[in-house]
Amino acid sequence: MEIPFELSGVAGRVHVDYRRNTDPVMVGCPPDTEGYPVCTATVDRPFRGYDSLMGWVQLVRSDDNESGGERFEMDPLAFLGDLPHPYCWLGLNPTLFDAPSRSPRVDMDWMAHSFLCVPDDVGNGLEARLLLGFSWGFVARGGEITLVPPELLDGSAWDTHLDTLRTRHPGWHFSAGMADLA
Repeated sequence: MEIPFELSGVAGRVHVDYRRNTDPVMVGCPPDTEGYPVCTATVDRPFRGYDSLMGWVQLVRSDDNESGGERFEMDPLAFLGDLPHPYCWLGLNPTLFDAPSRSPRVDMDWMAHSFLCVPDDVGNGLEARLLLGFSWGFVARGGEITLVPPELLDGSAWDTHLDTLRTRHPGWHFSAGMADLA
C-alpha cells in the first residue's frame, strides 16, 4: 500500500509493507510468532532535518486488552515503559514496525489503527496533528492466523480516538480530523 501526503509543500509517501511472518528470527521475534503479521510503514520524503520530525500513534483493539475488545487502546512499546508522549515511534521520517503475536495461540480479533502525526508546539503545550492513517490486523481461530490487510483511514477514524488520546495524554492537544499541513 502506498499513501501519498504533503507536508510543508513537499510531497512524500508512506509505503506500508504488510505480510505474514515467515522468518521470525529476521524480525527479532521468537519462533512461535510464525504466521502472525508483520507491518512496516516507511516514510519516504526528501527532507531529513526538523521538517521531517513525525511520529506514529497506534491504537489497538484486541480481545485481550483492558476492555476485552470493546474499544481501541494505546499500543505502547512495552519495553519502553510508560511514555510522556502519544508516539510509539518518533523521529526523522520514522518507520513504524509491529509484529503482534500471542503465545500460546488463542482465538482473538486484533486490529490496529496506525496514524502518522506531526508534533507541534501550540503555545500552551504540544500537539499531535494528524497527517494520515491506516488500519491492519489479524484474526486467530483454532491456531490459524488470517491476516486483515491494511486499509486507508480518514480523519473521522482519528476522531473516534480523541477521548482516549486526551485522557491518556492530558498535556497534549489532539485536533479533530486531518490537519492541513500542505
